Amino acid sequence: MTTYLIIGNGVAGNSAAESIRKIDSQGNILMFSREKYYFYYVPALPEYLAGRKQVKDFTIHNEKWYDQNRIELHLATEIVEVEAPQKAVVAKSGRRFPYDQLLLACGGNSFLLPIPGSQSPGVYTLRTIEDTERIRRRAQQCQKAVVIGGGLLGLEAGNGLRQVGLEVSVVEFFPRLLPRQMDVAGAALLKSQMEEMGFRFFLGAKIQEIIPEKDGFWVCLEGGERLKTEMVLISAGVRPEVALKKSLDLQVDQGVKVDDGMRTGLEGIFAAGDLVEHRGRYYGIWPASMEQGRVAGSNMAGQELRYQGTVPANALKVAGIDLVAAGEIDSEAKMEAIVMKDEARRTYRKLVLKDNVIVGAILLGDTRGNDEIQKAIQLQKDVSAFKGSLGSQTFDFSKLK
Repeated sequence: MTTYLIIGNGVAGNSAAESIRKIDSQGNILMFSREKYYFYYVPALPEYLAGRKQVKDFTIHNEKWYDQNRIELHLATEIVEVEAPQKAVVAKSGRRFPYDQLLLACGGNSFLLPIPGSQSPGVYTLRTIEDTERIRRRAQQCQKAVVIGGGLLGLEAGNGLRQVGLEVSVVEFFPRLLPRQMDVAGAALLKSQMEEMGFRFFLGAKIQEIIPEKDGFWVCLEGGERLKTEMVLISAGVRPEVALKKSLDLQVDQGVKVDDGMRTGLEGIFAAGDLVEHRGRYYGIWPASMEQGRVAGSNMAGQELRYQGTVPANALKVAGIDLVAAGEIDSEAKMEAIVMKDEARRTYRKLVLKDNVIVGAILLGDTRGNDEIQKAIQLQKDVSAFKGSLGSQTFDFSKLK
């Protein structure tokens, strides 16, 4: 009987466990998490911050699920060492667990900017439920917050703070919001809408230092501007959790390098999720982690699968505004694109084309045809027959199927 160990209780780890159990109904599956919570939907944390959801509302797998799938879950248990030659892992308590197949699905950590003052009490990052609870407690005593980072999580977290009554200023290094999901025109429209909600933005700005004072902080920008605030939230992306690398001779660049089977190169050791780099690319997104976990779990259980990469795609709300960003967004406007912008309706739609194939899309405020567009991107469907009408309000997106 095979013993499978999974370090990490996030989307990659749970996806792998599901795949293993479908293939191997008898093997032992042990899963370890540093957190005390069951598997939950991390992108929902800003809604928890705003008080719009409780933990049970975004818990994906509860205790019953682990029992039904006969997964031995060890919560609040940190694995500190992997003994690869002995095929065992060691917990912080000193307890050893043997394995036949091991998956590293440790995820990532919020990147803390290397600037003076970033580790001061009252400066936070948002990655876990416990992070969110600390931020909520602080917010109850504040009126102003500065969010450093204008990406998805930064804007959503900022909106959560705004909804509990704080004045929110966002500082972003790039000259536009959502640099990974939006081009210049779309980001400008989004910025305008969010400013009407009460946000203040400082774009193309670099933080020089965070100065703690008795009643809060000064966030100092390199241009000389100083922002007075009572709390700071840093949302500057995720870095792989590579602490276990110390006990393993793994190749690490952007993340732990894996092949198409999610193998690390060490016998019986796989990796998936926010920890890994695949074919020179680090994804750090939920859909990629889910698919990588599925592939890793299948291969661990003896069913050969290959991971071919993931087309980046996000369908979400930013401060209540619907947004879809998929594939190549052509932020530098170098490619052929069909653009539809309606200032009055606050909508922006852009389809990026290459050789008569839709390779990317931005849908802001109007997400008609989202599913069909994403499917066309994945299938590389030739749209030359109706390219001229793709921008029409009455276009029948079923033609993309």
